[in-house]
Amino acid sequence: MEKPCRVEVFTDGSADDQGRGGWAALLRYGKAEKLISGAEKPTTNNRMELTAAVMALRALKRPCEVHLYTDSQYLKKAFTEGWLEKWQKNGWKTAARAPVKNRDLWEALLAETRRHRVVWHWQKGHAGHRENEIVDREANRRRRALKDP
Repeated sequence: MEKPCRVEVFTDGSADDQGRGGWAALLRYGKAEKLISGAEKPTTNNRMELTAAVMALRALKRPCEVHLYTDSQYLKKAFTEGWLEKWQKNGWKTAARAPVKNRDLWEALLAETRRHRVVWHWQKGHAGHRENEIVDREANRRRRALKDP
């Protein structure tokens, strides 16, 4: 019998006012840790936050119980406060009837959360939390490595 998979994931995204962005995720399974990251332009901070979560979940080779830690209330609350269900029910429109931004990433994230049991956690950014500091530094490093758009 295969051992149940329980993974901790720490994510962060970063973008500057020129549209350069980076994302990072630290995946922990037992004592093993793996850092993944990327960058793109043009983008926004919210897109990078979502991308980090999508890429982290995609990196898992089999369904797992995932405790995902983010400093993005936007990301966490979409799942924990029912925003996604409302957006879908409204044809991907917000309460103000505007199109939901980043729909492509929300749909990718929904697909990934169907593969896993995800427990969402919010942690304050820039508060000395070891894993958050690691992903913050890496997301910013990847963003800064991009040339001007």
